[in-house]
Amino acid sequence: MSETGNFSIQGRIVTLPVEIRDARSWAATFVVDSRAAQALIEQTGLEIAPMRPGKAIASLAAVRYEDGDLDRYNEVAVAFVVRRHDAEPATPGRVAMEVARNRTGVYIHHLPVDQSFTLEAGRTIWGYPKFMAEIGIDEEPRAATISLRHDGADVLRLTVRRGVKVWFGVPNLPTYTFMDGVLRRTAWKTFPEGARGRPGGATLELGTHPIADELRSLGLPRRALMTTTVSRVRARFGPAEVVHPASVAVR
Repeated sequence: MSETGNFSIQGRIVTLPVEIRDARSWAATFVVDSRAAQALIEQTGLEIAPMRPGKAIASLAAVRYEDGDLDRYNEVAVAFVVRRHDAEPATPGRVAMEVARNRTGVYIHHLPVDQSFTLEAGRTIWGYPKFMAEIGIDEEPRAATISLRHDGADVLRLTVRRGVKVWFGVPNLPTYTFMDGVLRRTAWKTFPEGARGRPGGATLELGTHPIADELRSLGLPRRALMTTTVSRVRARFGPAEVVHPASVAVR
């Protein structure tokens, strides 16, 4: 973080906290092989939070940002639920118990975007692993289809179907990122409106890109555990805290 919390991005000053005033999101959560997930994040020094023995939680999410400090853009995230770097030793139980005990976070493994300003801001301010890609979000009344291409290859095509109205408390789990050998943690707050969810509700197709191969190593595509959509998301992102190499030992 800069001394003042101000960052110069492409000739503009971005001041923390960064505000997202209007966005829409779609997400599919999958139960995946925990050993394969751990292999993908091993270099970070983090540990996958087990849902149950041998199983972990992975999420594929898309966001259409309409109004915010980083302008308008589309984004896709590949993420895993992990144990916090400073959590107490794990005890037998499910991810929900670990969340309740404030022992988990979300590791952002990939974060492609389709605009250069947010790409530079995300990498510079928080170390988010953003890269430029082609992202399509085709919205229909009952479903949205997200397509992702990079370097001329298809990565994935994800259709998320609309569920029923739900209310859920948002735990605001910290996000972890790992870039250029540095592990960072970022605190953020989100304020969702118009949330819907359902069991299953997703169709995933994988392409020929290396990220698609990573997802296959997890056991995807398969039936989603659940899907969620949010018609309006507001959020606030604070500064990133450097965790490693300062205070976590890579195994």
